[in-house]
Amino acid sequence: MKAVTWQGRRNVSVDNVPDPILQEDNDAIIEVTSTAICGSDLHLYEVLGPYMDAGDIIGHEPMGRVVEAGPTSGLAVGDRVVVPFTIACGSCWMCDRRLYSQCEITQVREQGSGARLFGYSRLYGSVPGAQAQYLRVPHADFGPVKVGEELPDHRYLFLSDVLPTAWQAVRYADVQPGETLAVFGLGPIGQMAARIGLHLGARVFGIDPIPERREMASRHGVEVFDHHKDTNDEIRDVTEGRGPDGVVDAVGMEAHGSPIAKAAHTAVGMLPDPLGRTLMEHAGIDRLAALHSSIDLVRRGGTISLSGVYGGQASPLPMLTLFDKQVQLRMGQANVKAWIDDLLPLVEDPSDPLGVDDLVTHRLPIDTAPEAYKMFQEKTDGCIKVVLDPQA
Repeated sequence: MKAVTWQGRRNVSVDNVPDPILQEDNDAIIEVTSTAICGSDLHLYEVLGPYMDAGDIIGHEPMGRVVEAGPTSGLAVGDRVVVPFTIACGSCWMCDRRLYSQCEITQVREQGSGARLFGYSRLYGSVPGAQAQYLRVPHADFGPVKVGEELPDHRYLFLSDVLPTAWQAVRYADVQPGETLAVFGLGPIGQMAARIGLHLGARVFGIDPIPERREMASRHGVEVFDHHKDTNDEIRDVTEGRGPDGVVDAVGMEAHGSPIAKAAHTAVGMLPDPLGRTLMEHAGIDRLAALHSSIDLVRRGGTISLSGVYGGQASPLPMLTLFDKQVQLRMGQANVKAWIDDLLPLVEDPSDPLGVDDLVTHRLPIDTAPEAYKMFQEKTDGCIKVVLDPQA
């Protein structure tokens, strides 16, 4: 089969690799009909190379049809399914508490990490990823979400990651109807977090330096702001001087405006892998511009929700400010299955209340993945969300 493989920093290729096979009775194999490039895939492309091995299959946002089903998978050949990016058993102590991204059966204990993820480095189990023509799905008796036949892939695909991640981000921000929410970063997660905030009754401010992203958000009623030194003051001016009740940081470790940390990321990427891993694990720092802006902006007693991925173990935080402002922080990988019951009716609603029809900017054959990654990373051609077609 064809698959997108990691080959080095800023270097992915499309290769022929062996087809996956059933390994456990509750496995399934799906033929992938759509698979998206996630913003967090760019961390593998740019920063997390020390945890990757040449030939790793990447990607974690798939949907497709079951072509093989293990006897205890609960699936049948022909089922149309979306596959969450987190791999969870559904029945352990953590899963019973709907903390599926912390599943005790699939935790990567040798790395001190939570549940295994598809296509996401040694940190999360080096599980073969979903940017491929076929995908082996472990714990298929719990993970896959069966969907209907009438709607196109893109109405369901984002249940794999984008929508649950954005929904959790807004819920963690604890904003009530009539309150205010700011979203830093209007990539795919930020776009949907902003729209979900509006859907749940908040007034939403979206901050991003890229005009195409601001334009997309504004089409859905988000009040948009460029990102510059006066942006936070402008938002405080329209929130009675306090700042918003909640802030979602949908940017993460590679925020613009962090030159020292950017240089550190570059240096880590150039070191031999064992040295790079050691540096990340003991002295790694993130590019924290978006987080620092969030801390500055949120009102006193407000909540910051982190959905952007952070990976540094030595990232400095302004603890005096956090304590003095009585800021609450919530964060973590999305517990995808915890939110599906809320989201599935919305993506199937003919009125498309979250505007899922207006997110994908590029649908491309899988063979174009190297060019697609470059375009997405450099934010050219108005690229906001890329979906790859493995069967084209």
